[in-house]
Amino acid sequence: MKIGGGVLYGGPPRGSVLPLLFSNRPSSLRFTTAVAASSSSTSHVVAEHSSFVKDVAATHPPQHLSQLLSILKTRGESIISPGAKKGLIPLAIPLSKNSSGTVTALLRWPTAPPEMEMPVVEVNKYGVWLLAKSVDQFIHRILVEEDAKNSQDRNDELFHASADAGEKLYRKGDFAESKASSLDVYLLKKVGLFPDILERKVMRHFEEGDHVSALVTGEFYTKKEHFPGFARPFVFNAEVLLRVGRNAEAKDAARGALKSPWWTLGCKYRHNGKMNKLSMSKRRSQRREGKEILRRARHLHRLYWMKLLSCWIWLLWMELGMTIWSGLPNVTTKQDSMMSQSLYSTEINIPTDLLPRAGCNCLPFQQFQHFI
Repeated sequence: MKIGGGVLYGGPPRGSVLPLLFSNRPSSLRFTTAVAASSSSTSHVVAEHSSFVKDVAATHPPQHLSQLLSILKTRGESIISPGAKKGLIPLAIPLSKNSSGTVTALLRWPTAPPEMEMPVVEVNKYGVWLLAKSVDQFIHRILVEEDAKNSQDRNDELFHASADAGEKLYRKGDFAESKASSLDVYLLKKVGLFPDILERKVMRHFEEGDHVSALVTGEFYTKKEHFPGFARPFVFNAEVLLRVGRNAEAKDAARGALKSPWWTLGCKYRHNGKMNKLSMSKRRSQRREGKEILRRARHLHRLYWMKLLSCWIWLLWMELGMTIWSGLPNVTTKQDSMMSQSLYSTEINIPTDLLPRAGCNCLPFQQFQHFI
């Protein structure tokens, strides 16, 4: 391209020459033009998402959806079209994508109650992770977490991007004034319940050695009214029960998780199945130990009856011997026999009713027991 009789090599394309020629315009005018273009594009994106939620998802769009999109864009995420669902579950309405490729989206339950708002989820390869139960709750949490940072790390642009929604949901400085022991405690008390915060609370109880509080918190996590439709609470509760050795209850919790959609497990399906198999293997080992104990008990029982049978046979032989001995002919006279019995009973002091009587061929078994 020739300019003033010379040749410019490697210069910009034709379409960019005119902007370079007019680059001496005031900077304020260029900034105003850029802001206007940005605001127009943002309003177009917001209108696109709102119309998609209303027309395609057949529900009312969240009240502060535009503020949420502005906050996500201020955080450095790129706003994507609601129709860009490649690789996503059909019920997710994508909002933005971060640098790692994770998508923030709205979740449209097919049979949601009329009063239930659309939750905000994070879409992963294996399913979704619940970020907040509503758009307002998610904005509230973002503002609190940003306010809890140091003044050097804090991004005040998020408060400007939240606009009237931020003023309605959270007043800047409330976290510092609350004197809360930790950020998680403030979020649970002032904002709402979140899966990741409850799980961190359970793990903190384990670190402190308080297993009872960990079990109570894990059971509280699984209540139906807290996170309806999500299987993640049951998966985590199964991990907690398995950790304290309650294998049968852990197996039941893992099975209960499979009653919900598998893409709400919050982990890979193999992980939940692995816990189930681990519980099954432990139960099999317990069954083997029980069978071994039962086998030994049967062996001892068999030995007991064999000993008892041998004693009974010995008693029969003794009774038979006494019968044979009492039937032998007596060579002494009747007077000598009576005298010997009298002497025998007098000197040794054996009751006469225990001695053989005339006409009796054997010693009764009841009387024979006195000699055993």
